[in-house]
Amino acid sequence: MTTVVKRAFKYRFCPTDAQAAELSRTFGCVRKVYNLALAARTQAWTRQERVNYNQTSAMLTAWKRTEELAYLNEVSSVPLQQALRHLQVAFTNFFARRAKYPRFKSRKRSRKSAEYTTSAFRFRDGRLTLAKMREPLDIVWSRPLPAGVSPSTVTVSQDSAGRWFVSMLCDDPSVQPLPATDTAVGIDVGLNHLLTLSTGEKITNPRHERRDRAALARAQRRLAKKASGGGANRAKARRRVAKIHARITDRRRDTLHKLTTRLVRENQTLVIEDLTVRNMVKNRNLARAISDAGWADFRSLLEYKARWYGREVIAVDRWFPSSKLCSRCGTLKKQMPLHVRTWTCDCGATHDRDVNAAKNLLAAGLAVTACGAGVRPQRSTPGGQSATKQETPRREP
Repeated sequence: MTTVVKRAFKYRFCPTDAQAAELSRTFGCVRKVYNLALAARTQAWTRQERVNYNQTSAMLTAWKRTEELAYLNEVSSVPLQQALRHLQVAFTNFFARRAKYPRFKSRKRSRKSAEYTTSAFRFRDGRLTLAKMREPLDIVWSRPLPAGVSPSTVTVSQDSAGRWFVSMLCDDPSVQPLPATDTAVGIDVGLNHLLTLSTGEKITNPRHERRDRAALARAQRRLAKKASGGGANRAKARRRVAKIHARITDRRRDTLHKLTTRLVRENQTLVIEDLTVRNMVKNRNLARAISDAGWADFRSLLEYKARWYGREVIAVDRWFPSSKLCSRCGTLKKQMPLHVRTWTCDCGATHDRDVNAAKNLLAAGLAVTACGAGVRPQRSTPGGQSATKQETPRREP
């Protein structure tokens, strides 16, 4: 049975003044309803009571009837209901211990977005019109939607740089599993080289943040000199900083999309290392470079594209000594400082540190498919002992 993939297509659009004002009001109302519902559920939690989505929906109806919150009636009710559903999902993840307790949305820091279901928008002949709006959105169609499909959900958002986006969730029948191959590759991520493959290929790290570091520093200095508060000059300086950050993010995302698509198309099995990036960025010396490399985004993109196209991604346990293990004879060196990039084993083999690590990752990953050893396949599967000897983490005395 073929599973149809749901895929989001994101486009920029240019709203009119009336549309921008309507959407800004909607963003504010969504944030207000979310915070009110979260406060109500938090108070009930302190009383050891449980409040579900249906109860918060009834609260929303009561809020709209009050004089203080009557303005909630001025926007479409669908984004407000969707905000309550999102809060319910957040609590579900919290109770399942998949996430922390939900936090209140901030006017300045939280993402500005509103979600519309099919009852709150009209999509005809490539023209999208949202509820409470007379004119369709002026969308920049950078790529077409799949033929013969209509969006089931539309999400409108505005980023910190002031850019407007619309994301359409559609069924994409064009995404089908690729023909199976017998190729497999080990992938070692790094900083000098973004990726090193077990084939010996090294992919240069573009260092997108470093390219714009000088411009970003100038913009941040100008922002720091502006008087704090809600002045127009400070808002312009803040938006200038946000635009530079957005340009860096867009370039990084584009590079990672191209790399992951290529790797998934060329290989049936892809073996990576199960790195805890959130802990690694706590290193002050490497945090900036690790964040710029986008290792977490790379893994996320690789995994969902592998699911789309019928490929397999295997994550090897983070304590597996891939760099210190000779890929020819299996000898494990006791020490391997980071500055050592090339080393020679007692068997006479000379190794490039990163290529050797990628080869060892590939061998450990293939052991999973061959004998079911416990290097981790995918993110959610619990791990166990690796197919080869693991490096024992050091303990403080």
